Amino acid sequence: MFENIPLRKCQHAGLTIEGYSRAAVQTCWRIPELKCGFDLGVQPWDFMGTPTWFVSHTHLDHIAALAVYVSRRRMMKMDPPVIYLPAGSIDQCLAMLRCFTRLDKGAMPCELLPANPGDEIELSRELVVNVFPTRHTIESVGFMVSERRKKLKEEFQGLQGTEIRDLRMKGVEVSHETRMPILAYTGDTQPRGLDENPEVFDCKILIAEMTFIAADHRKEKIHKHGHMHLDDWVARKDRFNNELIIASHFSTRYSDQQIRRMVEKKLPGLLGGRLNLWL
Repeated sequence: MFENIPLRKCQHAGLTIEGYSRAAVQTCWRIPELKCGFDLGVQPWDFMGTPTWFVSHTHLDHIAALAVYVSRRRMMKMDPPVIYLPAGSIDQCLAMLRCFTRLDKGAMPCELLPANPGDEIELSRELVVNVFPTRHTIESVGFMVSERRKKLKEEFQGLQGTEIRDLRMKGVEVSHETRMPILAYTGDTQPRGLDENPEVFDCKILIAEMTFIAADHRKEKIHKHGHMHLDDWVARKDRFNNELIIASHFSTRYSDQQIRRMVEKKLPGLLGGRLNLWL
């Protein structure tokens, strides 16, 4: 299998998180068990089989590999992929793919669908994706994947199976749907992207950005350009109820050693060992 980026991988709660993210370089994440990925700044060869992608915004480090991914699927005779992205960027992305069709002399079959804040997208019978607004310099969104289950209503929980069956046959709704938020992905955003969507703090797994970490970087400027600083995480450290928190998208001006040293200084213990620095 070919690899062309320094992919990392971790596992939690039955899910495998694979990817790479560095600001202004490339960002791409995949969760194979969910059969979906987030952002297309790069496309590792073995990610090609993942049929559904959610793009947070259209800066090049998050979408540059769109045409590569679509073309490879066509070349390998796979079904056209489904790609959700901010609604305002669809026409431009289609125009870009048409340009590559002329340059490459090959079709670019895919389905580009809008992801508007508030939308609910059915990923499968058991999984739904909710789109939430984020705060970046261009149109941007985040995504939350939830598992939905049918649970017997409390008033019927003492009944025998045959009694429940009889009620169903009479048209009685004996169950209700429950949602378990299992993963949230913010893409690039300033802190309001978290604060205005508090449900992300309660997801099992949170993938978020921590682009800047140095103390001398002005947070006002960082927020204006749609990013977060380590101090933004410190200010919210008591709000993270997640089982696993992945901090990513670090600026290239820092080495891995600098990142680890500065984060561990301000967040000793890395939020009780739940914080994974994606280096």
